[in-house]
Amino acid sequence: MSVEELPAQLGHPLEPLTAAEIDRVRTVLAESGRTTDTTRYASVLPLDPSRAELRTYREGDPFSRRAEAVLVDIATGAVTEAVVDPHAGELLSWRDLDVTRPPYGQPAVLFEEYERSAALVKADPRWQRAMARRGVADPSLAFVAPLAPGFFDDPDERGKRLLRALTFVRTHDGDSPWAHPVEGLLATVDLIAGEVIRFDDVGDTPIPAEPGNYDAAAVGPARTSLKPLAISQPEGPSFRISGNQVTWENWRFRIGFNAREGLTLHQIGFTESGVERPVLHRASIPEMVVPYGDPSPWRRWISYFDAGEYLLGRNANALRLGCDCLGEIHYFDAVVADDTGHPVRIPRAVCLHEEDDGILWKHTDLAGRPEVRRARRLVVSFFTTVGNYDYGFYWYFGLDGTIELEAKATGIVFCGGAEPGTDSPYASEIAPGLLAPVHQHLFCARLDLAVAGDRNSVEEIDVVGVETGPDNPYGNAFTTRTTPLDRESRAARVADPARNRVWRIFNPDSRNRLGRPRGYVLVPRPGPTLLAQPGSSVHARAAFATRHVWVTRYAEDERYPAGNRPNQHAGGAGLPAWTAADRDLTGTELVLWHVFGPTHVPRPEDWPVMPVDRSGFALRPTGFCDRNPALDLPANAHCERET
Repeated sequence: MSVEELPAQLGHPLEPLTAAEIDRVRTVLAESGRTTDTTRYASVLPLDPSRAELRTYREGDPFSRRAEAVLVDIATGAVTEAVVDPHAGELLSWRDLDVTRPPYGQPAVLFEEYERSAALVKADPRWQRAMARRGVADPSLAFVAPLAPGFFDDPDERGKRLLRALTFVRTHDGDSPWAHPVEGLLATVDLIAGEVIRFDDVGDTPIPAEPGNYDAAAVGPARTSLKPLAISQPEGPSFRISGNQVTWENWRFRIGFNAREGLTLHQIGFTESGVERPVLHRASIPEMVVPYGDPSPWRRWISYFDAGEYLLGRNANALRLGCDCLGEIHYFDAVVADDTGHPVRIPRAVCLHEEDDGILWKHTDLAGRPEVRRARRLVVSFFTTVGNYDYGFYWYFGLDGTIELEAKATGIVFCGGAEPGTDSPYASEIAPGLLAPVHQHLFCARLDLAVAGDRNSVEEIDVVGVETGPDNPYGNAFTTRTTPLDRESRAARVADPARNRVWRIFNPDSRNRLGRPRGYVLVPRPGPTLLAQPGSSVHARAAFATRHVWVTRYAEDERYPAGNRPNQHAGGAGLPAWTAADRDLTGTELVLWHVFGPTHVPRPEDWPVMPVDRSGFALRPTGFCDRNPALDLPANAHCERET
């Protein structure tokens, strides 16, 4: 793609990296003499300005820009982190990382490494013999799926850059390979040495034959019973866009995007009675882990870190009007770096629109007169495809001051092969001979708090019954019980639906009209935390997923809950390492990390493509406003009047 010239100054320091800035990062590093033809860019990410810088920034002020490039030399395996100021054309830092010693850790998988490892596997005589023995007539139709290998401290694997590869087959070019797994076949590839260092081939389980295609040609005639559903805003949308800033009703925030997290939101504020107050400094989904519960050799190692190993943003979809988004849509393009550090534009990566959300409030008074107002919400979303799964992340902003995040998991469940009718405690047969293992999708939200200002505290609130006694003689009383989360050692928490447990973030310096601190509560939709056992590899690497909530003191370099490089990392990085400092959490800059997501026991209805599985959470104002902030909504002009 062609790259425009660097502008003299961008509109705001929180704007995403531009194509010109990414290209300048590559140029600066090349001109420094530190990169070669074998240098690859695992990622180029913006480094946000500090909170202190943003507090003093005013529109029109000059500001600097920083980008972090993570480099891999595909000839030697050397790994480097470099920070560049693209506008000054200056290399600010260069740090060589030793990935050959504990706790190891590799940068994210390069796109070119998928093809390279697949070619190495297909060229291996052992793989060719295995395919012939299983009766695969045309090995060229085989699909080799290279996957992040996990970490098991195998002496033959330590310090090497690896992928593990499973094999699937197609019956023709357009066939879905996920329906035809080759069970009992696993190859481990050393990407730097360019060789298959381990090849496992056990048994001759029949390859499932039933197709898994789901396109119109495979499904047959589409139903004709659904009537058109039109969404119309004849006067246009209610939101306003200025650069990357969005203003809608009482809300104002900025949209960001990067290759690792995908969509990020910044400087979220809500206005009540003419006064705008901050709610969140930054919000994103910086990591997710997908651990599998199948102990078989072919899948025991699978535990995808879809952000840290594969990059959610780099795999983002180009969204399509009428399919991914309906109504009056504003799209934001995204720009990421490819393996060689050149910018790649993802058109329509982020979708912004409004949608009806049912009843917001209603009451019919004693005279039978109803007053009702409909809810509307602003939706900011993006979709990413990581191998067989697709994930949509939807941020909802409500007229009542509520923020919600909904993660939508869809795509194709990952399967192994078996004799038809096989029962397994660790997998469900979802089609003849096709077993889908139990697994989890555990997302982690990073909520950089700024509720009514930067000085925040967090408390846990349970609803509990009161024992029958002098204070409760009739046994009917219940109340709330509050636990301050005043140190990091006490702020790693698990949800408890039986107690209606929520976490309240409040600002002791900002009071509502009742004299109480303004606050928000995190309302979870909890499922199980990480089900892998203590002592397992994934338990060490995904320790963040063992709690629903963590609260940490804000630190600029603490960005990813499993650490900077979860790929092939021995574990212990990220949240468990940071919270070991046991920092004070009272009236200061805080980050709340929330883990949520489905535990998936697959079912036949998930095949051949899975209906959306929803999970998420809400942030609700609790004393943040002085009263219902949506009282002034107009009545719906189309509300039918009683005759």
